[in-house]
Amino acid sequence: MSSNEDSLISRYFAPLATDPGAFGLRDDAAVLKTAGEDIVVNTDAIVEGVHFLPDDPPDTIARKALRTNLSDLAAKGAEPAGFVLTLALKSQDEAWLAEFARGLGEDIETYGCPLLGGDTVSTPGPLMVSVTAFGRVPEAQIVRRAGAQVGDLIVVTGTIGDAALGLAMLQGRLASSNEEPLIDRYRVPLPRTALARAVRDHATASMDVSDGLAGDLAKLCGVSGVSAEVETAMLPLSAPASALLDAGMIGIETLVAGGDDYEILCTMPQERAASFLAQAEEAGVAAAVIGEIVAGDAPPRFVDVDGETVELKRHSYSHF
Repeated sequence: MSSNEDSLISRYFAPLATDPGAFGLRDDAAVLKTAGEDIVVNTDAIVEGVHFLPDDPPDTIARKALRTNLSDLAAKGAEPAGFVLTLALKSQDEAWLAEFARGLGEDIETYGCPLLGGDTVSTPGPLMVSVTAFGRVPEAQIVRRAGAQVGDLIVVTGTIGDAALGLAMLQGRLASSNEEPLIDRYRVPLPRTALARAVRDHATASMDVSDGLAGDLAKLCGVSGVSAEVETAMLPLSAPASALLDAGMIGIETLVAGGDDYEILCTMPQERAASFLAQAEEAGVAAAVIGEIVAGDAPPRFVDVDGETVELKRHSYSHF
């Protein structure tokens, strides 16, 4: 470790690493203690110009990097246990780092997910933040993508499409009189960690929506060996998204294929749905039934109020 890197870590990140297993970031590894649990591991990187914009506030970049991983853990039914951070910096901008560390520290406290270690490197660009997060789940109770059964209801949390609209507004491709909440959803996801236990107790299959509801549902169905039918009228939409849809400024495809929702998409037997929805309401998280798992291997079908198929030219965000 170079003296500059050592100084950067001790100044901005060591104060965040308060878990005993992190050793104050003064060692080459950390310890994560377990007690009859399974450890769920997830990793995601966010890259400047791909997952966030160059002028996004530094604290929101830190929050997005951590929260996208926490979203994956929640969808697996796992409680946050800790994370490691890799930060590829174009320069050692003290003001930027201070705001990044502030946002990260606040989310560490909010979600009870301690920093355990990591690495900082220099790069000619773009800026990159990678988080590997660890979660705890009772032994053999992880909820996988595989497991959806014919007749299961399809449930999604929160609202769909807001982040994609927020990005379009930041890029000047779309305008609205109510842009701020949509931009906030793009910059700062809301991982549904409060529903981890409810997912474990009710879901047959689960994943988080990151690349678009239509594409991610197709992935879940594919590994489960089933298909699905979704009623577009049942999709949970925010007021700003609904206004844009009603005005004809966007179509359903924009909402279900845009990505960056970071909501939980899960399936469950019909008799478990009411209990799941009640637990979600108690946790202060909106959740809605949007369709049903059906037999077959065809891509999920989205239908309108008349039962007609809504044709989607695009199903998800593609990284390549």
